[in-house]
Amino acid sequence: MFRGNCWAVAFVGALGAEAAAGLACLQAMVGPVKSIAGAAFGYRNSRRLEKLLRESAGTSDTACEYAIRFITLLLEKNVFKYVDAIIRNIEALINAQNGILAVTVESAEPLDADFENALREKILERTGAVRITMNTLLVPELLGGYVLRIGGFYIDASLKGQIEKMAVALRAGI
Repeated sequence: MFRGNCWAVAFVGALGAEAAAGLACLQAMVGPVKSIAGAAFGYRNSRRLEKLLRESAGTSDTACEYAIRFITLLLEKNVFKYVDAIIRNIEALINAQNGILAVTVESAEPLDADFENALREKILERTGAVRITMNTLLVPELLGGYVLRIGGFYIDASLKGQIEKMAVALRAGI
């Protein structure tokens, strides 16, 4: 079973205060590696790729060096295919350390600026977060309203959600 969070914790823990810089290096290197990753797993191939990454990075700072080693290890252990999930976990850990809360708002129509600002302020007030990053997605299937996701917390204030709740209640009454 793959444990993406364990890889992310190891990455952030090893880099400490430089984790954000390491993540930036990792993200910059992942794209080119993805194009050849299928042919580059295993110890020998990962070491060849490590050499190429070092040459192309052109820097020897700790964060980039660790990102190169991390990619090499992912390839060596044949888990590079999960790199996107690992990166999302790393981002979440860094955000948590910095008091940044990631919020996703799904809505049927674009949010107006006043509503978005009011929602942002209410979330900051209720959670005590230092800052939030708000990702808005258009989901026409919601018909109206919005769905708010904060980590594992979920609020469905959409018309579609209300209709589904009414349908469940009606079926239960029959």
